[in-house]
Amino acid sequence: MDMNTLLPIIIQVITGIIGGQAVGAAIKTAAMGQLPKILGGAVGGVGGAAILSSLLGGGAVDPAAAATAAGAGSALNIPNIVGGAGGGAILTGIIGAVMNAMKK
Repeated sequence: MDMNTLLPIIIQVITGIIGGQAVGAAIKTAAMGQLPKILGGAVGGVGGAAILSSLLGGGAVDPAAAATAAGAGSALNIPNIVGGAGGGAILTGIIGAVMNAMKK
């Protein structure tokens, strides 16, 4: 795999983890360990960025071709960053709510 293909996924995972950690810190009632926050954030980050990218019309674009055409800076775009952080936060919040409901 080319680095231009991996860079958007790495950014989505990192921003998803940041979003998941933010929700985990904000919602103290969902007492989760680090592993669910990290995994939920990473998976939610990639999923959220994919959903936001497809909603904005970028779903049919080959990531390698887009990265080659625009350079490495194309990975630092709104769907990757905002979609990653938002998706990570949303999925981590859902996981926290489910884990909290299972404890009761």
